[in-house]
Amino acid sequence: MTGILILAHGSREKETEETLENIVGMVKRILGLKYVEKAFLQFSETNLEQGLNKLIGQGIKDIKVIPYFLFEGVHIKEDIPKEINEFLQGYSDVRITFGRTLGTDNRLAEVLADRVKEVI
Repeated sequence: MTGILILAHGSREKETEETLENIVGMVKRILGLKYVEKAFLQFSETNLEQGLNKLIGQGIKDIKVIPYFLFEGVHIKEDIPKEINEFLQGYSDVRITFGRTLGTDNRLAEVLADRVKEVI
């Protein structure tokens, strides 16, 4: 079975956790997937390790970590891959694939344009 872990940066503002929970719920409904969890890189007890362990606890051995990040910065290029590799040292039977950031996408530009329209 395959599981999805949506990984956000995290914030000291706890309402951001509810925002990600809502996004994850939307993704589950859109894709019709059962095994979709959330985690945060920083500032949350629901960290990357906990998110991965939650999926593994559900019998998932193939995990796709999808960053809910806009840019390909140091977290994406170095920090997260390092954490994933360290995590995998304890799990020889688990495979983790790291997906792409949101990046440049016309759909994001449309959302941004809507936000601009709201204030002009």
